[in-house]
Amino acid sequence: QVQLVESGGGLVQAGGSLRLSCAASGRTFSMYTMGWFRQAPWKERDFVAAITRNGARTNYADSVKGRFTISRDNAKNTVSLQMNSLKPEDTAFYYCVAGRTIVDGRLVPDYWGQGTRVTVSS
Repeated sequence: QVQLVESGGGLVQAGGSLRLSCAASGRTFSMYTMGWFRQAPWKERDFVAAITRNGARTNYADSVKGRFTISRDNAKNTVSLQMNSLKPEDTAFYYCVAGRTIVDGRLVPDYWGQGTRVTVSS
């Protein structure tokens, strides 16, 4: 069992930056690929980014490539998402996820956090 708690969401103007953090419980953190999904109002949850268990590889949705950076610290059981050059269309609830399965290059989450709201004003 893995419990995930996100923090760092908020309101920011377009072009600004935010850093989301996720703290994970349990001693098996390093066994999971970690990632972030987001859900905008009236839309489905979409994949944003993922990072492998040892942090060696990352994967991003095309919409955030070059602007977002995912990282992890296995010693502290944390994963972060640095978001730069934010756009109004980045407005969404952001969810930290943990999983072990990759399908078509996308992480299939086994565990979800409760989400943190990010609002980007124009």
